[in-house]
Amino acid sequence: MIKYNTRFAPSPNGYLHLGHAFSAIVGQNLASKNNGKFFLRIEDIDIGRCKKGFEDSIYDDLAWLKIKYEKDVRRQSEFFSNYESYIRKLRDLNLIYPCWASRSEIKKEIKKNLTSLSSWPIDPDGQYIYPGIYKEISKVKKSNMMLSGIDFSWRLDINKAIAYAQEKYGKKITYNEIGLEPKGKKNIEPSLYGDFVIGRKEMPTSYHLSVTIDDAEQGINLVTRGLDLYPATSIHRLLQIILNLPETSWYHHNLLREGGGIKLAKSNNSTSIKSLREEGVSREKILSMVQSLEPLPFDI
Repeated sequence: MIKYNTRFAPSPNGYLHLGHAFSAIVGQNLASKNNGKFFLRIEDIDIGRCKKGFEDSIYDDLAWLKIKYEKDVRRQSEFFSNYESYIRKLRDLNLIYPCWASRSEIKKEIKKNLTSLSSWPIDPDGQYIYPGIYKEISKVKKSNMMLSGIDFSWRLDINKAIAYAQEKYGKKITYNEIGLEPKGKKNIEPSLYGDFVIGRKEMPTSYHLSVTIDDAEQGINLVTRGLDLYPATSIHRLLQIILNLPETSWYHHNLLREGGGIKLAKSNNSTSIKSLREEGVSREKILSMVQSLEPLPFDI
């Protein structure tokens, strides 16, 4: 029997809602049923939006829900230098390049040859596929731009990255999905993201890079998360190969929905666990609410 280590990785940029409770319970259940460990990670790389009050509320909510996790809680903001070392590895492999384009500049470039932005491809994160404004600039211009001190992003050259990983892996690259039907090996599709941002000058990482590194360094071998992050699995598996990180399996679960089919989200002002418990709603009632919306998995 495989011992699956799982994790719950909220961002402290708002209060946890019922969807977070469901995700935490899924991860805890799968670790417990498979003799593994359950970890908590605080994903706070976005320092401007993440607040201590929200982080404190995460601990309070999980304690109230009686969700237990390993004592070693990983806070991403404490590992920027580590993420930066991986950015250097990607740079040494010539798989990333600097980009100075703002969102408005990207839109302007797209509009040059199009009458409507709606016809330009969008990546799974809802961003316009990068049109390559600074991708092929001369070495002299690149050097001058770097010396100028203007803020820039690092973008992964997706075609180079796929070719490099494919040659290194030696066969068609797949990942193992054990939650979403149909289960089993699935082919990666990282090109859906185009040349996405993988780090910035002022913040040497991104969600995609940091979670891939964190899962490896925390010993996570089963990534449990919502269906909304399913497309990102392709680039996370790609990064695992490029950066010599252990392969994980993935368990994607359905999302809890509000009336009208809208997924629960902080941005949608979904009812928070904090407000429910302050209103006197019992833990048992919340667990019952969660399970009535989506059955909990107990085996894989």
